[in-house]
Amino acid sequence: MPSERPRVLFVTDLAYPARGRRYGDEDVFLTSRLRTRFDLALCHPKDAAALLDAFDAVVVRNSGPVLEYRDAYEAFRARATATGTPVYNPLTGRGDMAGKQYLLDLTAEGHPVIPTVDRAEDLHRLPPAERYVVKPRLGADSIGLRVVPPDEVPVLVDGTVLVQPHIDFAYEVSFYFVDDAFQYALHAPDTDRRWQLTPYEPSRADLEFARRFIDWNTLEHGIQRVDACRAPDGGLLLVELEDLNPYLSLDALDEQRRDAFVSAMTASLHRFLGAR
Repeated sequence: MPSERPRVLFVTDLAYPARGRRYGDEDVFLTSRLRTRFDLALCHPKDAAALLDAFDAVVVRNSGPVLEYRDAYEAFRARATATGTPVYNPLTGRGDMAGKQYLLDLTAEGHPVIPTVDRAEDLHRLPPAERYVVKPRLGADSIGLRVVPPDEVPVLVDGTVLVQPHIDFAYEVSFYFVDDAFQYALHAPDTDRRWQLTPYEPSRADLEFARRFIDWNTLEHGIQRVDACRAPDGGLLLVELEDLNPYLSLDALDEQRRDAFVSAMTASLHRFLGAR
C-alpha cells in the first residue's frame, strides 16, 4: 500500500531535443508542483526498470520516442508488470502506447480519422490524392515520415509502414484530458509551425469529437492528448491519440489554466493510487 506521501518515480528525458518543444522545462515545472504532495524522484527512461522497485508508482512523462530505447522500454514494462508497480499512464492504452495499429482499427470501424491502410491490396480504399503520407508503424515525432506522389506508394508498402492521403487541412488542434475530464485545447493556426500553439475554445461538436476517442481508449486514469486536423469540409479528423507521454504545451497556457491542470493531475494520481 502507498505511504501517506506516495513515493513517485517520474520518468523523463530532460535533455531530449524535441523540435519546437522544451521537454525539460515542462517537467521541471510539473515536478516542482507535484513535490508538494508526493515524495518524488526523476530518472531517465533507460533507468526506470532498475529503479522502480523503490517507489509506489511510476509516472511516465516527457520521456522521448520509445523507438530510441525500445529494449529498455520493454524491460521497464515487463518489470512493472511483474512487480505490480502502478504506472501512470496505465500500460493498457490502445493509442500510441501500443503503436499505430489504432489508426487502422479506427479506419475500419468508420471513425473520423485520416484514412489509413498498411497493405498494398488496400490502397484502393484510400481517397484519391495528389500526395500520400508514408510513415513507420512504430514511428514517433515524425521520424521516418515521407510525403510521396501516388506512383511511389506501392513499392513502399512492405508491412512496416502506414499510408494515408495527404490532407490539406486548415489547422491542427489538440485536446487535453486528465482521466476522462477535458482540461483545455490548443491549436496551431500556422500549418508550418506545429508547436506554435495558442488557446482554442472548442465547440460542443469539437468536444464530442475528442471525447469519442477518449471513450474508445477506455483508460480510467492518466493524461491523453487527442490531435486532430480541420479538414477541407470543415470537419475534424483524428491525427493521433497520444496516451503514453503526451507533451502538454503548458507554456502556452495562462497561470490559471496551468494551475487547474496541475490540480487535476494531482487529484488523478491520488485516485489512481487509492484504487490499487
